[in-house]
Amino acid sequence: MERRWIWIAGVVAVIAAAALLWLSLRSPQVAAIEMRYAPLVRSLQFSARVATLSRVDIGSTITARVVKVLVADGVAVRQGDVLVQLESDELRAALIQAQASANQVQARLAGLRSTGRTAARAAVMQAEATLRTAQAELARMQQLVAQGFISASRLDETQRTVDVARAQQTSAQAQSLANADAGTDILQAQAQLDQARAAITTAQARLAQTQVIAPATARVLTRQVEPGQIVQPGKALMSLALAGPTQLIAQVDERFLEQLQPGQSTSVVADAFPDQRFSARVLSIAPAVDAQRGAIEVKFSLDKAPPTFLREDMTLSVEVETARRERALVLPLGALRSQTGSTSASVLIVQDGRAKVRPVRLGLRTLDAAEVLEGLAPGDIVLLAVDAKPDKHVRVKMQAWQPSVSAGPGALGLTSTAPGASAAPGSPAVPGARTPDAGTAMTNAIGR
Repeated sequence: MERRWIWIAGVVAVIAAAALLWLSLRSPQVAAIEMRYAPLVRSLQFSARVATLSRVDIGSTITARVVKVLVADGVAVRQGDVLVQLESDELRAALIQAQASANQVQARLAGLRSTGRTAARAAVMQAEATLRTAQAELARMQQLVAQGFISASRLDETQRTVDVARAQQTSAQAQSLANADAGTDILQAQAQLDQARAAITTAQARLAQTQVIAPATARVLTRQVEPGQIVQPGKALMSLALAGPTQLIAQVDERFLEQLQPGQSTSVVADAFPDQRFSARVLSIAPAVDAQRGAIEVKFSLDKAPPTFLREDMTLSVEVETARRERALVLPLGALRSQTGSTSASVLIVQDGRAKVRPVRLGLRTLDAAEVLEGLAPGDIVLLAVDAKPDKHVRVKMQAWQPSVSAGPGALGLTSTAPGASAAPGSPAVPGARTPDAGTAMTNAIGR
């Protein structure tokens, strides 16, 4: 009897095992991951361009023919260096003429102050002597008339002679005063000399305008002029990048404004020199948003001297680290079953072979990962198939996963990286996850 019951128990066990095996084979196979700690970094990636502190266009202030162009593109120039020489023969002749006129007036002024004054004093003395002689003759005539020796008509003629002598004296004295330092002739000659000197200054200034010079130490970016060309005021002949700190300028989507702040560290790389990364920092964020593009201008300063390969307007790829967790319990965003808020969500975990709903509280988010603050622990198995039915048996297919660098369409540069984490060799990829590579590491997502 006892052996019969043993045999029956064995049969039941076999049937139960077969039933369990049948149920397990009928249960859906679902990809899952094991929760682990890993570093988590959130960063923004976008393109930027190289820009010096100041950039100017220079041109001619006169209409003239170009004789020489003394610099080429890319040449460094110092303040005062001649960049373009214009035709100057006519203006040089005008300067010589102005100098000759000034010399003529200056000679006249010198004559007025020397021989002119001597002649004027001599004329005054002569007029005074003539007046004295005429007055003496008039007195003698008056005496003779009184004595009756001559007629009164002779007295009138002598009086006229005295009047003429007195007028000549007055004229000579006026001429002498005119030749004094404050006299009208000296003042008029001085005014003419000042006018001639002003003409010289004008001619010199116009002659100087035939040389287009560098306003400051700079580098020639482009030149748009050749010898023989007729240039006019208002037309740019060259574009210069003035010497100063090199900056990087980027247009960043305004949606990521909250993640940016001055002082954040930045990694920069040029497409032409992918092995020569250098660092920079967020210098400033524009106070206004470009309404047409929905972007905001962000400027970066370099931590060290700029690499020699940098060129004005060169396009660079910039990665700004906006947040970091050295040790975080990370979860792929694709595993979130539902979200009830910015930090509240739910996932499906495996418990006793069944799918169970577990609410979680989230922290830092990247493009494909989120930090779990509450609700999960290391070692928990989380299903990646969010459409699995709760409380149903599931067969777990473990996947190796890590937060990856991704910048797909619509990401606009928001990326995630997990330094130090790596997938097991030969392990299958998580559906929807992307493996970091050199092409996506610095993606031109936003554009200039």
